[in-house]
Amino acid sequence: MDKPLAISMGEPAGVGADIILALHARRDELGLPPFCVFGHLEFLKARADRLGIAVEIAEVGPDEANDVFGHALPVAAIEGLVPDHPGQTSPVSAGTVIRSIEAAVEATLTGACRALVTAPIHKGALYHAGFKHPGHTEFLAELCANGGKPRLPVMMLAHGGLRAVPVTIHVPIRDVPDLLTKELIVETVRVVAHDLKRRFGIANPQIAVAGLNPHAGEGGAIGREELEIIGPAVAQLQFEGIGVEGPLPADTLFYPTHWARFDAVVAMYHDQALIPIKTVAFEDAVNVTLGLPIVRTSPDHGTAFDLAGTGRASPASFLAAIQMADAMTAQG
Repeated sequence: MDKPLAISMGEPAGVGADIILALHARRDELGLPPFCVFGHLEFLKARADRLGIAVEIAEVGPDEANDVFGHALPVAAIEGLVPDHPGQTSPVSAGTVIRSIEAAVEATLTGACRALVTAPIHKGALYHAGFKHPGHTEFLAELCANGGKPRLPVMMLAHGGLRAVPVTIHVPIRDVPDLLTKELIVETVRVVAHDLKRRFGIANPQIAVAGLNPHAGEGGAIGREELEIIGPAVAQLQFEGIGVEGPLPADTLFYPTHWARFDAVVAMYHDQALIPIKTVAFEDAVNVTLGLPIVRTSPDHGTAFDLAGTGRASPASFLAAIQMADAMTAQG
């Protein structure tokens, strides 16, 4: 039998625990693969009581998760103090949240779990506990490096055959032009092409690369990044045999008919990539981290503090993240 998926608990004040509990309650109806939650036992019990979800929680490791999943929620216990205060972050829980991620990553790296699905975190709540990363993705890359140099982590948001990748991620928009380099674009597209083959089974992926400026610079009349950085990167990738086109104007590239021609679109900055995918699939898109030695997916939403503890949070994206992690690793 396949190993279970690992799920990190996420920010306790948010909706992560709500959705995990709700999905487990519907495990048979949804045909969910077994998963093991790395989280705080008493907190999960308290949140289940708050939501009125009748659930048996079994304190087990990943090796026992498959055996109990049919009748209980498997939880690999993370110690700490985690209050059940929906919508209100607490500094006392930060260390537990970080340890949950670390333990889930370790279990996936060692093969005890076959993929990692992360519940949303709130970075501001973690900073006092030593969290120094601009995002979840960068933290995972460091953990997977095991003390060595982290690989380039690449964020991809996916919904069906629509996939969008930002070259620069959590940086101010004014810094983007200075951060873009031929080397960064080339390495990002290499990672995307590699993982589309390895993780998604696409034998000959076709990738579009967006321009940075309006109309992809109009031949240098509206900026020179396309001529001096993006175009040379595309030429290098084509020389390497990667199926890539660009730089293409971003304002028309994401029109569904155009977008569907490609297996992925690589954009130059966060919102250029994420606005289109969130517009067409706000509740159903999945965040996938490429370039790691493990499969990692997550829902395409944040902590949603206003919905925490109410039972009204949509499980659609989290469900899609579980299903994608399952599909990406079902063949081992």
